[in-house]
Amino acid sequence: MAPQNGPDGTPHDPETLAQERVAVDLSAVVGRLMRRMRAASPLGELTPSQRSVLSRLDTGGPATTAALARAELIRPQSMRGILAALEERGLVERTPHPTDGRQIDFSVTERGLRAITAARQAKRSWLLDAMTTRLDAEERRTLAEATALLKRLVEE
Repeated sequence: MAPQNGPDGTPHDPETLAQERVAVDLSAVVGRLMRRMRAASPLGELTPSQRSVLSRLDTGGPATTAALARAELIRPQSMRGILAALEERGLVERTPHPTDGRQIDFSVTERGLRAITAARQAKRSWLLDAMTTRLDAEERRTLAEATALLKRLVEE
């Protein structure tokens, strides 16, 4: 059998084509899994950017608008809109920067922390329920093994 050409025009053997298919399928299923988990979350009414900024502030601590914009790879003007929406909902608050009086830090409020905790718990509950109701014991073991492999893929 003659090699086929891949998306970049180079010849690919059947094994390479099969691996490309796995990559495409994995990407699609991870996207669907993330959407299902977001739908289970009480933060579902927030935009993906708002959820990302809230999570970043939770894990990374207080940050300026500029620092958040750099971390999220967006313009500071866009970040100001995101922060304004989160602040309006009472999920983040402004505090003076500890070393530069010209800057403002944003941090997660107690209400924001409760929302993040509830969202994470809802996602875990949905996933646990899906795993226990849709997969048998052997499939759950296989999923645990696949999870270890996925962790290796994302390690830097």
